[in-house]
Formats: sequence, C-alpha cells, structure tokens
Amino acid sequence: MRAFWIPAAQQCAMREETISSPGDGEVLVKTLFSGVSRGTESLVFNGKVPASEVERMRGPNMAGEFSFPVKYGYAAVGQVIDGPGALHRKPVFCLHPHQDLFVVPEAMVTVLPDALPPSRAVLAANMETALNIVWDAGVLPGDRVAVFGAGVVGALVAYICSSIPGADILLIDRDSNRADLARRLGVPFASSDRLEGEFDILINASGAPEALAQALEHAGQEARLVEASWYGEKSANLPLGGAFHSKRLSIISSQVGSVPAARRVRWNFGRRLGKALDLLCDDRLDILISGETDFANLADAYPGILASPQTLCHRIRY
Repeated sequence: MRAFWIPAAQQCAMREETISSPGDGEVLVKTLFSGVSRGTESLVFNGKVPASEVERMRGPNMAGEFSFPVKYGYAAVGQVIDGPGALHRKPVFCLHPHQDLFVVPEAMVTVLPDALPPSRAVLAANMETALNIVWDAGVLPGDRVAVFGAGVVGALVAYICSSIPGADILLIDRDSNRADLARRLGVPFASSDRLEGEFDILINASGAPEALAQALEHAGQEARLVEASWYGEKSANLPLGGAFHSKRLSIISSQVGSVPAARRVRWNFGRRLGKALDLLCDDRLDILISGETDFANLADAYPGILASPQTLCHRIRY
C-alpha cells in the first residue's frame, strides 16, 4: 500500500509499505476518500505541536512522531474488502491517516448511513467536533448565538445551532466572501468589521485570538464564551479588564477529545460519531468541500492546500 508521510517540517513524501492480512476481529479497508483538516494538519506539517500535547494529539492510527517523520490524518472513508461478513463491502468511516489500504480492528470503523454519500463523509470528524462544541456551549431555544469563523467547524456549529427552535444564530467572518457559504447553509452572516449587538453565547472557531477578543466586546451580561480554536505554541492576548468582571463573563474551552461531562454517562465516542454521520445527510453540506486532489498527487499539492485561506475541507480521491 501507499501512505502519505511528512518526513520533516514542511516536507511531503509518498511511501510504499507492507501490511498484514486482517486477523480475527480486523478489517481490510480500501480507501475511497480522505479529508485534509487544514487547521490541525497545518500545525503538524509546520512542526508546531507543543511538547506538552504530543500524546493527546496522537491520532488513533498515526505512525511516527510529531518530531518527524510522521504519518498523520484522521478523516478516511473507505470500503471494507476483507473482514467479518456483516461489514463486507460496506462503506465506513475511520480515524486514519491518508493511505490507500489499511487494516484496523473492526471496532474502529463506523458504517455510513444509507443516505450519506462516501464523498461527503470526509466531514465526519469536523461534524463530530462541531457537535461537541454545541454541547459544551449549551445552546438553548431563544439564545442569541455568535459563531466566529466561517471555516468548516464554525460553519457546522452555526448549521447545527440554526435548527434549535427560536435560537438566533449569526456566523461571523472577516472574509465577506463567506456570506454566500452562510446563505447556502441557511445561516445569517455578518462581516467581523460590521458586527453589532450583544449575544448570550459566543463561540470562537476562527483560530484567531483577535476574534475571541471581539467576542468579549459583544458578550451580554453573564454570557458564555466558548473557545474552540487551538493555537498550538502560540499565545492569545485577551482584554480581561473593562466589563469582563462586572458582566460576570465565562470563558470555557471545547475539545473533541472528551465528551462533555453532562453527557458522558450516556454518550460514548461511538454514539457521538454515529450522530455526527447522521447530521451529514444533508446535501447542502457539500458546499464545505472546497476542492479535490487525486491521492497520487497529494505530496505535491499538500503545502498549497494548507497555505490557501480559501481551503475548507479539501477532499482526497483514491
């Protein structure tokens, strides 16, 4: 099989490897598509994973180390071509790096819903993250919700929240061209330089600490701010003077590696992923696929995919 590797910071390579036939309880998957997650994969590609996070950041099936070489990725969609009869020929999602064939325990693959095309299922990890953010935010009917960052995760957060009865959702981005993306998802949009009003819940999925600072300016009394961005080794400077204390504002983090405590008794990772796949059964979400590259060309195209600010979810076709 062939796999995509990062042998050193900002370098790409395709490597041929040998895999074993599946054993008891394992499946052999032929990859159909994988998705490039621009934010996280950029940090890995540029060698910006903090030393304190190298264990928490490890993907379930990654190889190597973040100090390089490393094989990284977590959005693979394929077809089971060898394994238990109940899974044979089934389309599945798996948290796996970019690779054309792989063997994993059958418990690590999730069968796609009949209504979900494999080509859209590369958004599954992003949708799972967005669902977790909405849970952490505690959005309720009637809440005024501001989502900063119209990338894949921010757009999915706004999309989920827009289905909560009575909730007023606003998707915010400094790129006014993202207004069309919001419109096609049925979500109101505002450019960050024209934002007005106060909100009950403010979610930063922009990857920019400046957006969190702006969220503080538009937070209502006792509002909740959810920081869903991850900055790697960078620091974030926030204006915590002014009305921060008198308004009794709360800032919490959200990270997909843990199910929120209020749901952890009833929800495990498998149930959460299953729900994320169900939520992807909407043709409008195809707008979040911003481009496609053949797997054979990935090593050449990868730096440009990560560098382009227009990249949403970039799909790799096998």
